[in-house]
Amino acid sequence: MVEFQTSQLDTVFHALGDATRRQMLHALADGERTVSELADPFSMSLAAASKHIKVLERAGLIRREVRGRTHHCRLVPGPLASANRWLAYYERFWTERLDTLDRLLREEDAGRLTSEREKTDDSDTDAEQPSRRRGDA
Repeated sequence: MVEFQTSQLDTVFHALGDATRRQMLHALADGERTVSELADPFSMSLAAASKHIKVLERAGLIRREVRGRTHHCRLVPGPLASANRWLAYYERFWTERLDTLDRLLREEDAGRLTSEREKTDDSDTDAEQPSRRRGDA
């Protein structure tokens, strides 16, 4: 398995655990935004938005730069890539297991179809035999 710094990964997943912060990151994926612009869609105060932004900053997901009195934020994708690598390991884990389950179910279905065909073939043969006996008599 890929090795990760657990504390950083915990911080990233904590930051991603909130829908507001995920939406802020989504907005930042389109480019730099001010704190006001990030807060606007949520009808929240700048203080509340700032708390969310601090969580994102601690996780290393964004960088804030102060220009005059305005705070500008931009996305830092590196920690998201680390989280994605961690998730990819488990995606492979589950994909392999689901592929195995799919194969087993297909084999079971194929066996069931073969069994049903054999039963049908046997019943067809049984149905023909009495008519031949009548003709022989």
